[in-house]
Amino acid sequence: MKHLFFYLSELKKILKGRNVSLFVDYDGTLTPIVKTPDKAVIPQKTRAVLRDLSKNRHCRVAVISGRALKDIKKKIGLEDIVYAGNHGLEIEGPGIRFKVPVSLRYKAALKRIKDILRKRLSKIKGIIVEDKGLTLSVHYRLADKKDERLLKAIFREALGYYIAGNKIKIRPGKKVLEIRPPLEWNKGKIVLWLLARRRHLPGGKNNAPVYIGDDVTDEDAFIALKDIGLTVFVGDPGKTGAKYYLRNTREVTRFLEQILKIKTDEEICQN
Repeated sequence: MKHLFFYLSELKKILKGRNVSLFVDYDGTLTPIVKTPDKAVIPQKTRAVLRDLSKNRHCRVAVISGRALKDIKKKIGLEDIVYAGNHGLEIEGPGIRFKVPVSLRYKAALKRIKDILRKRLSKIKGIIVEDKGLTLSVHYRLADKKDERLLKAIFREALGYYIAGNKIKIRPGKKVLEIRPPLEWNKGKIVLWLLARRRHLPGGKNNAPVYIGDDVTDEDAFIALKDIGLTVFVGDPGKTGAKYYLRNTREVTRFLEQILKIKTDEEICQN
């Protein structure tokens, strides 16, 4: 895999003279992975770069996160950007307000599942069952490694009926198990949907999509943008569909600064 900072000249060629559609994950991308979700706070420097990018007329910014929409909006706290929460099940931003419709049956099932999991997993220390409205997340970063096999066994047994009946979908992440509606909707489809909307905006056809993420859920976006965008994995390079990688969140901030510099220099030259 290519470390992105060795290919900055290539990056400039890709972005030069084009409008940037920037898509970024939150946990593990804009902020380091921490023990509990509430402790993940975006650095002020990173937030400032995102703010400046969102105000540049050649950039449009979207944060695509597994967090609930209300949560991710509070964490970032910026206007003029698109927020996609719950892996895109709910989206808000300039000119966009979308929430995927789910049945009352699914909502009732999710409530029962939450009660079941909290009861059955209560004896395992370090487990957090997070209710995000449209989805549930079972976090086990704080659990003892020796308990992970037991956790997953209880999880599979408790949800077997719902999985077999296609009443829910399960998606694993970094030390988390996600329970979602049984829909064909993922970060790849979200990115393509947002890009399709942007083609109708001024300069929308001269677009350079950039996606940065660190988790299994970001692989759908890497695949979707394989031939049309710049894809960047954050962390130790391994099996991923991304073309480039960055080592950590500090390098992500430096990369965002590079994008801002390229677009700012272009504006100076145009003026």
